[in-house]
Amino acid sequence: MKLAERMRGLAVAAGAVAAIMAVTASGPVQAQSKAKEQFFPVLVYRTGPYAPNGTPWANGYVDYLKLVNARDGGIGGVKIAYEECEDGYATDRGVECYERLKGKGPTGATVYQPLSTGITFALTDKVPGDKIPLVTAGYGRADSVDGTVFKWNFPLGGTYWDAADILVQHVAKKEGGMDKLKGKKIALVYHDSPYGKEPIPLLQERSKANGFQLLLLPVTHPGVEQKATWLQIRQQRPDYVFLWGWGVMNSAAIKEAVATGYPREKMYGVWWSGAEPDVIPAGADAKGYNALVFLAPAGQGQVHKDVMKYLYDKGQGTGPKDEVGQILYNRGLVSAMLGVEGVKRAQTRYGKKPLTGEQVRWGLENLALDAAALKKLGFEGYMDPIQTTCVDHEGSHSGRIETWDGKNWKITAGPYESDLQIIKPLIRASAEKYAAEKHITPRDCAKEASQ
Repeated sequence: MKLAERMRGLAVAAGAVAAIMAVTASGPVQAQSKAKEQFFPVLVYRTGPYAPNGTPWANGYVDYLKLVNARDGGIGGVKIAYEECEDGYATDRGVECYERLKGKGPTGATVYQPLSTGITFALTDKVPGDKIPLVTAGYGRADSVDGTVFKWNFPLGGTYWDAADILVQHVAKKEGGMDKLKGKKIALVYHDSPYGKEPIPLLQERSKANGFQLLLLPVTHPGVEQKATWLQIRQQRPDYVFLWGWGVMNSAAIKEAVATGYPREKMYGVWWSGAEPDVIPAGADAKGYNALVFLAPAGQGQVHKDVMKYLYDKGQGTGPKDEVGQILYNRGLVSAMLGVEGVKRAQTRYGKKPLTGEQVRWGLENLALDAAALKKLGFEGYMDPIQTTCVDHEGSHSGRIETWDGKNWKITAGPYESDLQIIKPLIRASAEKYAAEKHITPRDCAKEASQ
């Protein structure tokens, strides 16, 4: 062996030893640092057919976690650690991500927010055993509002039963009253999955009560091919179309509406069918299309200024700068904020230290985000107040209508409050059925409050 080669070999060996010594020396320091972290698993889908919608949400979610560390020094002095897991919006992969991440961090996973109703259904049976809260802001199981049965589920801010009810209220108002819906036709074009099927019980109840005909038109994943669906719409001529789509399905539906001559003004999407990626591919033809808003309309407020100052101006933003302030990005911000506020609330009871999922569950069940609190957080104008209880794990039941003007989303109607006289009996019946199937004894909230 030549001398130069031997010298290089010795240098590499010495470097390796130094590296090992450095790791060993820093081990206790790292361990001490990690012992003071609150771990947030981040389930995302940045790949596949739903990536155009999943990516901006994930960017907003991660940006807020970064912001809390950079601006606030963490949650009550406890730094946030996080790890993304790519699930491609597939339920089985989402469950794999859950299992892989649930034990990470000094106290395990803080909270899961899968942004998938299918994954939510799969995890609902798992989280009670692992004692990890499941936050599903604006999606998931509508019956999980009932905290007496679904102790670990938190559909914060709105469910699909709220959404469907608000859409019915809105079109009734356009017709001149609920009684004017009698004899009308409403078509539900829905993603053929647990997500798309969620609003059906409420719409069926409203159909019986208000006398309109409900057409159920499922669309197979991922929703690119809809010609047969829109042929039925052309034949049936419904007065309104409610769109319960996600990802490419939404823009495909708008394009098919154009092709079949169905007016976009008569189309109303759920809040997951009303973001920039849903309308921009259709171009000018999307003008007049409507959708629901429950959390985070488009635009920027104080929290976005903070995101720019502490992250993007320093080159530490997660996604493209021009995405900040778009609807799905804003929803990601709000979703992360809800998880952080659950931890913050729990710290008032358990102390400013890394908390377990069980402790954070208490914080989420005792959220009190009024208008003043939202303003202080920088979210004024981006969501309605939320107050949860043992009985009500949703905390808000409101929504608005937005309309695409060809360039921007504009709020055009609302706010509306969902009709709880119709929704509560549905929640109670479904929750009781679930409790019976799973042998769950409902909690006695009054008794818990007195303890």
